[in-house]
Amino acid sequence: MNAENSVREIVQRSNQGRMHFGEVVTALSAAGVESYQVDFRAANNTYYFADDTALALPQKALETAIAEQFDASALVDAIRAAQRGEVMYPEFKRLSLAAGCVGYMVWITGRHVSYLGRRGETHVERFPD
Repeated sequence: MNAENSVREIVQRSNQGRMHFGEVVTALSAAGVESYQVDFRAANNTYYFADDTALALPQKALETAIAEQFDASALVDAIRAAQRGEVMYPEFKRLSLAAGCVGYMVWITGRHVSYLGRRGETHVERFPD
């Protein structure tokens, strides 16, 4: 299976709640992805490979609105639940939107995620060791 097909399969499984975040990151890294961007407003994810190519995948349009205010505390609660494997991606996405997150950038090789609010707010979350 080529890298693009691998990424499509990983994304599908994540969107279905069949993989937790740690599994997604490990699988994407194995497929050659060094980072990826999730843009909730544009309903688009872009995956960046180590060879400087990119794969943009459309996502389903939002079913719930993004909150006006960025609530970093609520976002951190959702992140911790996802890290513990208690929350899978569909629920994490709903909680992130409720916390005012418009998108995020996962830096697999840099081992952190930058979450963004609609007014430029940023929360950086390091990968757990």
